Amino acid sequence: MRFAGRGALRWTGPLAILVAVHFGAGALGGPVFARTAATVEPVAAVPQGFVGMDGDGPLFDPTAPLSLGNQLTQMVAGGVQSVRVAFDWAAAQPYESFSDPGYVALTPAQKLEYTPVGGVPTDFTPLDQLVGLASQRGLTILPTVMYAPGWDAKHNHSGGLPIPSSSAPYARFLSALVYRYGPNGSFWKANPGIRRVPIRRWQIWNEPNLAYYWPQPFASSYVTVLRAAHAAIKQADPGAQVVLGALTNFAWKSIGQIYRIRGARSLFDIVTVNGFTKTPAHVMLYLRLMRNALVHLGDANMPLIDTELSWPSALGKSPQHWDFNTTESGQARNIAAVLPMLAAQRVSLGLLGFYYYTWIGDEAPGSPAFDYAGLLALRNRRVVAKPALSVFTKGVLGLEQCRRVSNLATRCAEPIKP
Repeated sequence: MRFAGRGALRWTGPLAILVAVHFGAGALGGPVFARTAATVEPVAAVPQGFVGMDGDGPLFDPTAPLSLGNQLTQMVAGGVQSVRVAFDWAAAQPYESFSDPGYVALTPAQKLEYTPVGGVPTDFTPLDQLVGLASQRGLTILPTVMYAPGWDAKHNHSGGLPIPSSSAPYARFLSALVYRYGPNGSFWKANPGIRRVPIRRWQIWNEPNLAYYWPQPFASSYVTVLRAAHAAIKQADPGAQVVLGALTNFAWKSIGQIYRIRGARSLFDIVTVNGFTKTPAHVMLYLRLMRNALVHLGDANMPLIDTELSWPSALGKSPQHWDFNTTESGQARNIAAVLPMLAAQRVSLGLLGFYYYTWIGDEAPGSPAFDYAGLLALRNRRVVAKPALSVFTKGVLGLEQCRRVSNLATRCAEPIKP
């Protein structure tokens, strides 16, 4: 359950220059940019589910000295209401059938971990643990279903991760997930003592317009998989929402490539972006560019989620030199600045919510830049709270107009009185 390759092949130039080239120099002087940089006035409390957190890395590392349950409890106390996690298809279904030599070689005890799903051995154990722990705390989950198993993997000619060779097995895996964790899921029936928080949104892959995650050009082959995924999800749960894989870099251009494919617009309910920029004002500009693109495409009311928002405190620590790298104090300042901006502009942007990337990173010396993005850091097997954690907590609780959250993400124990 890890988003691999954070920062791979990312565009790193200043966003202001990019916009001037792409839209003309006047793009920076108009009212759209002025709104993003303006002083933010107090706003009404954000809706439930607006604040999310990405989780990967040490959070799911069995060798790390931390408890997943305790970390989720701390997230709730910090105002987090939803978690976004990679649901690893390759890990859940590593063998194509029960006659696969790899499965046959397992010990009897290991074989007990697998459940037959359409003839495919499937290990739901880590997903069951996550869903159960999150539900007990009132947290919703946005799963990003990705990573093709070797038996259905197609080589990525762009040099990145393999993609599904056939869309049918991926669709069947999605069906299995919905029938397990959806509103009438078998997980809830098998665990009546666990609070029901069914999964109703399913994200189809991550950053398909990035060569690391999908061969380029991406749109045609991605929409083929998206079409099968949409059919599978809607058949299993007609009320579920299909979430487009997060677009990054020139996201506002990539979305047009998808819309140009006949019938593609009917295959998703929410558009998402992973926009990494140097300043908080440019995060808002990035989101505005995406909203403007959707308006131009005739889809002004399409909901939008920012599924990865981050400033790695990697300056001087990582061999990856992105222009949005900063110090720990800079990370905290940026988070403090962007939170009220997101709340103030959420209605005009059609922004359903955001997810900060990430909760905790493994900050071993010389690690990739995004390993320094966490609000917490794992250093020498010790969990360290960075300045960004308290700033995030204070800012988020302010947006939610709550002084203190109860043990459930959906319940404020001490509201802020007007």
